[in-house]
Formats: sequence, structure tokens, C-alpha cells
Amino acid sequence: MFEYFIGYKLGLTATPKDYLKRIDPARISERDPRDWERRQLLDTYKTFGCESGEPTFRYSLIEGVREGYLLNPVVVDARTEITTELLAEKGYSVMQENEDGELVEQTFFGKDFEKKFFSDETNRVFCETFLKSALRDPLSGEIGKAIVFCVRQDHATRITKALNELADAMFPGKYNSDFAVQVTSNVDDAQQMAVSFANNNLNGHTRFLEGYIGSKTRVCVTVGMMTTGYDCEDLLNIVLLRPIFSPTDFIQTKGRGTRKFTFRYVEKEGGQVQEHAKPKEKFKLFDFFAVCEYFEEKFNYDEVIELPPLRPTGPGSQPLLPPPPVLADFTNVNPDPLKSQFEYAVPVYGMKIDRKFFEKFEDKVKATPEVRDRYERGDIKGAEEIVVAALFNKPEDFFNLDKLRKAVQVDRRITLREILAKAFGEIDRFKTKDELLEEELAKFVSIHKPDAAHMPVIRQFFKAYVTDGGVRTIVDSREFGRLADNPKVSLADVRALDQWREVIPEYVKDYVPLNAFAA
Repeated sequence: MFEYFIGYKLGLTATPKDYLKRIDPARISERDPRDWERRQLLDTYKTFGCESGEPTFRYSLIEGVREGYLLNPVVVDARTEITTELLAEKGYSVMQENEDGELVEQTFFGKDFEKKFFSDETNRVFCETFLKSALRDPLSGEIGKAIVFCVRQDHATRITKALNELADAMFPGKYNSDFAVQVTSNVDDAQQMAVSFANNNLNGHTRFLEGYIGSKTRVCVTVGMMTTGYDCEDLLNIVLLRPIFSPTDFIQTKGRGTRKFTFRYVEKEGGQVQEHAKPKEKFKLFDFFAVCEYFEEKFNYDEVIELPPLRPTGPGSQPLLPPPPVLADFTNVNPDPLKSQFEYAVPVYGMKIDRKFFEKFEDKVKATPEVRDRYERGDIKGAEEIVVAALFNKPEDFFNLDKLRKAVQVDRRITLREILAKAFGEIDRFKTKDELLEEELAKFVSIHKPDAAHMPVIRQFFKAYVTDGGVRTIVDSREFGRLADNPKVSLADVRALDQWREVIPEYVKDYVPLNAFAA
């Protein structure tokens, strides 16, 4: 990169901090000049000389996944009775004796777990659920390598102990309390342990497959040490045993598992050498605190980012945030069985937190007066032409129609007209392929008014003809015999259409925009 680019400054980051976004500099500097100065000093774009807030070039996780370099996770959303209540609006309530011996009700929420109370039973359910559902090494069959993210260091200690006890019961004789290790700042040689884990020699090699270069230790239990900049390509499981409220932290944490990898093992027997290779096709993200749901549905992406608090300095300074007391009385409050668990694969277009590219385009469109003026006067084609000329393929963002289509969660090919309608509030979302098909079918029915007896086969044929180019080719060429084994519309269906097999194709050619239904 340094040989390719000509310039005196090159800024590269995976996690930019935009402290100047959506603020009024005049009002902030007037109210607190120091706050404004700190924002400028900490803002990534200001530091890199990118005052516009738009990087010269960006490469997103979505692009990496679509182009075959990275992987999206399979999310395992699992909640116990206690965590379900912690995540609810009313919280988790318990009765506790106060200093006067009176029973008082205390309510806790997700952010309080392992800070104001803890439950060994809940932690044990977390560990059991992970071990039962974890992805396995495709060659050795052992638990796939994992990083477990905890709330605090004492939480990490308890989780490490629980995992080792469970692993000893599940895999007798395979481990010596080294299935899981704690990798936190209060552990000696923690940094070297993280390196050894990535190099597959932490506590030696696996006992599951002789000669296989795989780490004996399968799980690193940490708090924040392995969140950013840690590269372990063969990682198969990430476990969130804590809530996360920072989008940067969430992106970095789940990003640990996105790297591709090929597992290899050379088997030597009787003078014969055979190589086995299995690609890493996915990784699992165990989400016990509805973190994915929070960033998909609840997080306010437009909120001004708060500055981190100043750390006290000088003699006698106290820690910035002293650890809150852990109330031992709340340990093992109640047996806490798993209440719900389901898995879903994150689609290629990613999570909402990965799809902010489209929203940035909407902001640009609304801030371009010529586009707004043309659109509001009904000159849609003129507005589209200005967007293509003024906003597409510029170095600031490299917007184009293909990238915008990839960035939105739609199962069909949206048009630039629809994108503008969404930007200017004429529609609140893009219709799915099925919704658009139903609309087009309803228009056909309102014009031609077919009888009820023909409607089921008309519906099936109409949708197949609109969405399937192969069906259109067969029907237009009148080679109906080729429909004999077609799963969408059969030869019998065509015969049952009677006169409608001529009417529908003509209507579709005249009135239905087929391009909108392409994938």
C-alpha cells in the first residue's frame, strides 16, 4: 500500500469514531469549548484529514461476504428465564433483606448482570448450551475453537471453571482443566496465551486426532483483550455472555469469526499419505443477551456519540469506575432453565449495523437541492439523471445502483425510482417480490375480471410467467410440451387456463415491469 499510493498521509482503520457527526459546532463550542476540542482530537476523520466524514475508500463486511472473502455468522439466540426477564421492560425482580432486616424488592436489567448480582446456575446453563450447540472441528470432531466474552474478570474466572468441569464430564481423559483458559489482563502471560491459541499450540496439541495441528485448549475466556485486532482464522464459535451497547464493540466482537480458513490434516499410514481438507463455511455467534436484536431493532444509529469520560490523573486519583459490589446473596437465586433457543443464518446482505451505506445515500440525496426540486415537480427521470451524474461513482462514497441494491434487504431488483421514493418519504419500505406480484395480479384481475373457477390456475401461471424467464421462453415459443416436468407451472395448468393462456402473456408484456422481479 505504501508503495502504491502517492501521498504524505494514509489512514487505515476498521472502527472509525465519528465524534463530529450530527452536532452543531457553534452550539457545542459555545457551551463547552473543551468538549469541542476533545471531539476534534478524538474524531477519526478529523485526524485523518477527512473533514467531510467520508473516507476516500471503504470496504464493508457485506462486500467481503458477497465477494467470497469473509463469512457471516449463524446466530444462536438463547435465553434463560432470568435473562428473559432482565431483557424485558419490567426487569428481573427479587426480594432482598436490607440492613434493617426488612424484605425489599430490587429490580435488575441486562446491564446489571454480573455487576449488581450474579447467578451460578444461569452461567452454567450458558456453558451447557454452548457446548451442546457449538460448531465442531470438521476433522477432529472436538469442540471448535471459541472465544467467550464475559462481563468482568471474576465472571471470566467462574465461566472458565464451569466450562472445564463440563468438558471433563463430556470428554473424560481428554483435558486437565485446560479445555478453557482465562485470558484477561490479571492473568500472567495472557498476551502470549492469545498468540499460542491462534497458532494452535496453547497447552499442546489436541488428543482427539493424533498428529493433527490443533490447539488442546479449545476456549479462551476473556473480557476485552481479544476483541480488536486479534486474528484467529480457524475460530468457529463466539459466545456473548454479556450485553453490548456499543456498535463499534459489537462489530469488532463478531468480526473475530468472519475470516475464512481451510482445516487440513495429513494422514500417514502404511507408507501411504492422504491429505484431508475441509473449508470453514460458517461460524456461530452465541447471543445470550439479545445483542443482535438490540442492534437490529432498538439502537438509535442517529444519536450523537458521547465522548468517553476523562480519566482522573495525579496523586490519590481513584479509578474511573470502581467495580460495583457483587451481592453474593443473589447467587443461585433459582434454578434457571433455558427458556428459548433458535438459530438463524445472517443473510448475505448482513445485519442492520452492516447496512448503513444505504442510509448515508438517502442523506446525500435529500441534501442535493436539484434532485429534490426535480422529484417534487414530478420530473422523476430528471431527478434520476442528476443522481447518476452528481452522486454515483464519486470518490467520496462510490455510490452506484448495484451497491445500493446489495445494501437493502429486498429479494428482488429495486429501481432507482423506488430508491428516490424511499429517500423522499413517498414509501416507507421496499415491497417484497411477493407483495409486488400480488399488486400486479390484482391490477390484472380488476381489468379482465376472470371467473372464480379459473383464479387458482391464473394466479399460479401469472406469477410463474412474470418471475421465471424460462417459463416465458417456453410460453412465447408455444413449446408447451417442455412444461411437462416444470415445478412452477405444468402442461395440465396451461390446458386448464383456456383463453387466459393468451391473455396473460400479452398483458404482462404491455403493463408489468419485469426488471423489478429480477434477483
